[in-house]
This record gives sequence, structure tokens and C-alpha cells, in this order.
Amino acid sequence: MIVGLTGIPVTELSTNITDLAGSVRYVIAEAVILYQKHSIMDEIIKLESVAQYNTIRGVETLHPLITVIDLSKTRPLPAARFNFGLYAVYLKEVKCGDLKYGRSHYDYQEGTLVFIAPGQVLGVEPGVKTFEPKGWALLFHPDFIQGTSLGKHIQDYSFFSYEVNEALHLSERERQITLDCFTKIGYELQQSIDKHSKTLIASNIELFLNYCTRFYDRQFITRDNVHKGTVEKFENLLNDYFESDKPQILGLPSVTYCAAELHLSTNYFGDLVKKETGKSAQDYIQLKLIAKAKEKIFEPDKSVSQIAYELGFKYPQHFTRLFKQRVGYTPNEYRRMN
Repeated sequence: MIVGLTGIPVTELSTNITDLAGSVRYVIAEAVILYQKHSIMDEIIKLESVAQYNTIRGVETLHPLITVIDLSKTRPLPAARFNFGLYAVYLKEVKCGDLKYGRSHYDYQEGTLVFIAPGQVLGVEPGVKTFEPKGWALLFHPDFIQGTSLGKHIQDYSFFSYEVNEALHLSERERQITLDCFTKIGYELQQSIDKHSKTLIASNIELFLNYCTRFYDRQFITRDNVHKGTVEKFENLLNDYFESDKPQILGLPSVTYCAAELHLSTNYFGDLVKKETGKSAQDYIQLKLIAKAKEKIFEPDKSVSQIAYELGFKYPQHFTRLFKQRVGYTPNEYRRMN
């Protein structure tokens, strides 16, 4: 038996080296795959036209500014991140991989509507088993709705800015209504484009989005397990905020700040508070602010300016103006009356 310098038999040393080389090759291969996955996800593909999206999906473009697609008859989206220049609504009937919305995962399941607005980034996670998904997709370019009733108030459909855990979960009847709207739009796209096409299609999109507003109102009511205690948490958040030194450091609490603290998007949070209380989130904050101001006004050793700074106002006159708007009297007048 021949022994190497390490004291290990040469035959055994050779076997170890071979195993080591195999392990190194395996690690390198894994690193390459991981790098490729990250490279794909790091690259952001800009979706700037309906034709570009249809090409990726492998379907014919019937109209340059709008498309309705049966996803069971298309190629799946590649594992990549997409910066949408289009409005998009997906009806997902089978979960087909983890979607990433911005930096967070989108909560969606079977029978769910996903909304995307121009400028938003959505990605399909790598490493997901690929199969033909079931469902539908509606995409339209912002130019399509210019000059229409929908174009004038598209921003009112705040669910296009909802984020994590805020997808619209449909009942079977709501799903059928959605499919009916998509079918009507698809029918118009199959016809020759004439002077009525844009009006009819835009009207059907608007009708569909109005239904979605109703569906979300229903979801706010029925998903008590998800939303239970949100207003109470909001109330506690404001109480803790005004009892701390945050107003002097951060200023007045904003709706965006409160939504982020409660792990909700600003629009979804605002809509939820409105449905629960009948007041906007901004009104709710201001009412809490005035309540705290009234408490402080009865502290005789504090001036109005000092109270304003403690509450987070940069300028005392802004506090005085808001107080009078809400109460009907200036802080000093209110103090004298009581």
C-alpha cells in the first residue's frame, strides 16, 4: 500500500479528491443557477404596450390599446419582474406561483382579482413549477380611456393601489359577473373597430370596475377575521403617538404613516377606515388631534404656541386655523369659555 505525505493511502486520497471535485462542481452549478435566478429577478422588463404583452403571452393583438386573454390558452409569464405601463386586472382561478408586488408578496388565491396600475412593478418568483394557469387577464393602455368618462375618474378606483394581503377575493356569483364583463369586452374586440367601439369597451370596463367597488365593500364587511380590530389599532396607535415625543420629532401623524404602522397600503387603509367609521382616515386623525388639543388647553401653564409644537405643528397659526375650523373658536376663545 502506497501512503501519501498526509499519511492517507494514495487510493483513498484519490477518491477523496474526486469526491471533492464533484462537490465543488455541484456547488458551482448551484451558484450559477442561483445567480441566473437573481439576474432574471433583478432585471425589470418594461411592459409598454398591449402588443408587447400579447407577444410574450403568444396571442394575437386584436386592438393596439386593449386585450382580454383566456390564460389557459396562452404561454405563462416568465419568472421575471415587470414594470407595467398598462392597467391590468387578473382573474386568477388557479394559483400558479408566488407573485411579488413591489417588494412584497401579493396575497392571492383561487378566485381572486389582482389589480395593477401603470408604474407598478409585479414579478413572478423563480423556482415556481410552471403549468398552464386558468383565469383571465384584462389589460389596457392609459391612452385608451383618454377623453372618456372612465378616464376622468380612473384615480377614484383606489384598489389599483392596494398592496399586500389586499387582493379581492370573489364569491362564485361575483366571479360570474366578472367573467360576463370580460366576455362582453372580448366580444367587442372581435368586431371590426368602428366609431362605437371605444365607447362601448370603455363603458364595459367602467361597469366592471364599479362592480369591483361593490365587491370590495362586501369584502370589508365579510372579512372580519382579517380586518377585526383595525380601527381599534388605529385608535391605539394615535393615542400612543400623541403620548410620546414623536409629534415633536416627526410632526403630525399622516395617513401614510398610520397605514404603514398597521402594515396596510395607504389607499386600502383609508377605504377600510371610511367603511368602518364613515369618516376619512385624515378626518379621524384630525378629530383625535383636536381632542388632544382640548385636553392641553386646560393646562393653564401652557401657551397656545407650546401646545401647537407639542402636537407636532411647525407653525402655531396652522394649529389655530385648524382648531377654529373644527371647533368654531380659536384655542384662546375656547380656553376663556371654559
